[in-house]
Amino acid sequence: MATAIVTGVSRAAGIGATIARRLAADGFELFLTGWSPHDAEQVYGEEPGGGERIAEELGAPFLALDFEDPDAPRQLFAATRADVLVANHARSSQQSLSELTAAELDRSFAVNARATLLLVQAFAAQDPSPDAGRIVLFSSGQYYSAMPTQLPYIASKAVLQQLTASLAFELAPRGITVNCIDPGPNDTGYATDALRRSVEAAMPTGRWGTPTDAARLVAWLCSEEAGWVNGQTIASDGGFSAR
Repeated sequence: MATAIVTGVSRAAGIGATIARRLAADGFELFLTGWSPHDAEQVYGEEPGGGERIAEELGAPFLALDFEDPDAPRQLFAATRADVLVANHARSSQQSLSELTAAELDRSFAVNARATLLLVQAFAAQDPSPDAGRIVLFSSGQYYSAMPTQLPYIASKAVLQQLTASLAFELAPRGITVNCIDPGPNDTGYATDALRRSVEAAMPTGRWGTPTDAARLVAWLCSEEAGWVNGQTIASDGGFSAR
């Protein structure tokens, strides 16, 4: 049975937890990781023990890892091997140009860019190499729309789109695909009523995306049917980016 690593699993309502549940339903063995202290800095707040409870629900191992630590990707792959890597983790912060600090830039790039690339490196270094391996990264829609209050997040997430093409090209001869998802506006508990209304008004579908929308696409990209899709950043956003 194939094993899937899902990172960024810390909240029951989050995208990571929803992806994990979907992949479990599709027959994957799971290995989950998350870092709930980061959530304490967010609007939705920390859910202490959330990742562990989700793992227990799904009968999966869980490892709490802070991806600011450059050794965390190595620690993860020392604990398991995998056929699928879903790099769903992210560090989000609110800083405009006047508020920008070098410390926050370093933290955002460490988690969003460096850790993701080191995870892919560790995945590819497995011996034996995964057969028909799948790697799914997560970017964000700010690459096509201005969001001046989130500069560290925007900069560190945009990196993943270019990495996707380059990594896919390098790993394709080994049967490993690399794709990236922009899940669009996705309310996992952070949206205020005012923000929710403004985004709904801008959405062609009239609604926000849900974690289930993202999980469906991840599940397909991890399937045999998606073997010919490689090196792509897919905007799964209900047409938000086309407005």
